[in-house]
Amino acid sequence: MKLFKIFLILVLALVPFSNFAQEETENSKLSLDSGSINDQFEYLYQKSNNYQEYKVVKKSWIIKLKSHTIDSLNAVHKSLSETQSVVEKQDKEITDLKNTLNTTQSNLDKTIEEKDNMSLLGLALSKPNYNMVMFGIILALIVLLALFVYKYNNSNAVTKQAKLALEETEQEFEEHRRIALEREQKVRRQLQDELNKQKS
Repeated sequence: MKLFKIFLILVLALVPFSNFAQEETENSKLSLDSGSINDQFEYLYQKSNNYQEYKVVKKSWIIKLKSHTIDSLNAVHKSLSETQSVVEKQDKEITDLKNTLNTTQSNLDKTIEEKDNMSLLGLALSKPNYNMVMFGIILALIVLLALFVYKYNNSNAVTKQAKLALEETEQEFEEHRRIALEREQKVRRQLQDELNKQKS
């Protein structure tokens, strides 16, 4: 019991000393030349002299604190300006990307429309209508050819001419079909390229 009382007295005696040592350590960390602006103001407040209800501060300290405060504010303004510049640059990039996306979407819509439509004598026709017109033309040509062959069956020269006309028509049709197939393949490749670009 006596030992416990001695231990308690020692602990109670050391507590104020440790608080005092801690305050001294904190005060020794404060300086006008380092630390945050808040720490520098605290240093100024603690080290200044008291006169009645006023604090008397050295002019050199105030000038130094003012210089440090201005430097800190300039650093903050510079950082803010750099951040604003980055934000404006990113806004411009976003706007450019949106414009590019709109252009790409417009081109894609146009390509899809061209793929689904064929042009015949300046008129845009859907594929089924185009096929009907082309088959109608071919059918009309065949009927006319048959009529022509029937009417002039006895004339060898006219028959040869009719056969030549039919062969030319078929070649043109095959050429047109080949061109149409190549155009359709090209449009599909462009569409696939655009889709790949959009995915990446």
